[in-house]
Amino acid sequence: MERSTIVRVHEGLHARPATRFVKLAKGFESDVELVKDGKAVSAKSSVKLMLLAVKENQEVTVRANGADAIEAIEALIGYLENPKAGLDDEIEPQSPANDAGQAAPAPATESASGRANGLRGVAASEGVAIGPAFAHFPPDIAGQGRLLQAEEIAGEIDRFRAAVAAVQARMDRALAQDSLSAGDRGIVAALRDIAADDSLTGEAEKAIKGGNDAVSAVITASSTIAAEFSAVDDHYLNARADDVHAVGRQICLVLLGQDDVSLENIPEGAILIADDIGAWDLARAPLKRIGGVICGHGGATSHIAVIARSHGIPAVLGLGDRVNALRTARDVALDGNTGHVIFDPDAATRADYASRVEAAAKERAGLTAFKTVTPKRADGKVIEVAANIGSLEEIEAAQEAGAMGVGLFRTELLFMRHMHLPSEDMQAETYAALAKAFAPYPVIVRTLDIGGDKPIAGIEFPDEENPFLGWRGIRMCLDRPDIFKRQLRALLRAAVHGNIKVMLPMVSDIGEVRQTRILVDECAAELKAEGIPHATFDLGVMIETPAAVLIAPALAKEVAFFSIGTNDLTQYIMAADRLNPTVAKLNDVTNPAVMMAIELTAKAGVAAGIMVGMCGEAAGRPDLIPAFIEMGLTELSMSPASIQRAKKTITAMAAGD
Repeated sequence: MERSTIVRVHEGLHARPATRFVKLAKGFESDVELVKDGKAVSAKSSVKLMLLAVKENQEVTVRANGADAIEAIEALIGYLENPKAGLDDEIEPQSPANDAGQAAPAPATESASGRANGLRGVAASEGVAIGPAFAHFPPDIAGQGRLLQAEEIAGEIDRFRAAVAAVQARMDRALAQDSLSAGDRGIVAALRDIAADDSLTGEAEKAIKGGNDAVSAVITASSTIAAEFSAVDDHYLNARADDVHAVGRQICLVLLGQDDVSLENIPEGAILIADDIGAWDLARAPLKRIGGVICGHGGATSHIAVIARSHGIPAVLGLGDRVNALRTARDVALDGNTGHVIFDPDAATRADYASRVEAAAKERAGLTAFKTVTPKRADGKVIEVAANIGSLEEIEAAQEAGAMGVGLFRTELLFMRHMHLPSEDMQAETYAALAKAFAPYPVIVRTLDIGGDKPIAGIEFPDEENPFLGWRGIRMCLDRPDIFKRQLRALLRAAVHGNIKVMLPMVSDIGEVRQTRILVDECAAELKAEGIPHATFDLGVMIETPAAVLIAPALAKEVAFFSIGTNDLTQYIMAADRLNPTVAKLNDVTNPAVMMAIELTAKAGVAAGIMVGMCGEAAGRPDLIPAFIEMGLTELSMSPASIQRAKKTITAMAAGD
């Protein structure tokens, strides 16, 4: 997405304004470009920005692509139109004169509530917190910068390999500990995979053979691979860059014979503040003592966010360099629902946050009574309230919330978090673990839903003008049976261990279902011939295209269930890109056109006697749940945080009838 404006910065983006602009741009995960006269450069490079020679009163375009693109464009346009905007991270001692010869602006800005000392980042884990600040800023690791002699190279490679083995052994010991939760264990296992991956070790050894010392080689290798992750237009892959850096740091510490700064001494209820927290460090920290997490790096899909959510810790991430404003803070308040952070809050703010924390605690306490409730309609029909998850690390949070199974397991993260396509065995183990964790409840696994906007290793995607309307989801899978059959075989094998159901994304034609069924039969026959245990599964479809809605009566005769994906269905029904802020008001699930599409789908499913569920964000909205139940939906899948509230809503409906 992009937006144009006239530059009002005094004398344009020369040295100091360009540096400030870049600092602001780096606070966002999205790839950001500045375009002038048809030439585009990265907004995160001061040199390239200055070479663009942007002058005052010239027209430029800010272009952003990524999870926080809307916020990035708003902030950067705000700076270009008002040089004082977005400079809350600017901390200059002795208040030196700025370019105009005036005192530099104070580091504090106004928060949404009008209070000073406010920052805003990515809302990564819901909840509010206030407590003493615990600054965690370990020193950066620098390479020795020493060129090796030819006779030293072999020994340096051995030293590097020993360091990698030591990190792997340390992670293996952590994995063997009972104190590590199931979710955190999955994250540590993923980090261990990175430490063992040939891409990282091979790149480092290549640098050592070129004469670099091991520490410099690891820094270079991890930076190179992390940059590849960051360059991809997908927030899941971007989050893996942080993991690569975290693993690289651990290897470097072993090489240097150093221990990382420990989080063991964090006080009860403290707010952990850091530029970057490795998932390895956070997973081993005394999480029950941490009141909240604020971080310069990371986003809603990073492992830091996953850990925070699974342990109910409010978190605001992605502050960029602005996190440095918190280094000397005494106390901090944060809102993980909105991304707001207030450091050294005044008395009114303290009272406000304290009351919000108390109210949230009371609400949680009241909702926990619904964890084990089986919600039913007035006629006694059970309404399944399930969880939407994307990895094994999220199982624990779903179980703690009282999820009645999984209504949407997004398999793309399994494909994207690795540097190669996952094997059939790896997939089978993952799906089996899900089935076992939630048995006898159903686990609905969505087959690979990926396209040119979320490329993965091993699949070559064409350049497309609009990847959301292109070669994605079931379309790509049917064209690549070598990939699709591997996933279907894994699902058949996992079905032995529990109630696995499978649904197809982006279906728009009955032929896609029939072709898939043929492949499923082929896979079952192959497994039988190979003597590999397997079981059948129910096959369903996601209803997210207008075509699927219009042919729902015919589709209902072909499949075992429907699951309505309201996020994409709304986007496609309204012909409005949900990432485009200029048409955001059209992306409203309550629009009569969208609600009618949901109702038509429900009627078709009910008439055919199949289950109709919903796995879009709207499924967790208490204001809409009654309408969905009335339409005939009997399964609602949502974020674990919404489950108990949804159960309460359904129970209250039945009591009121």
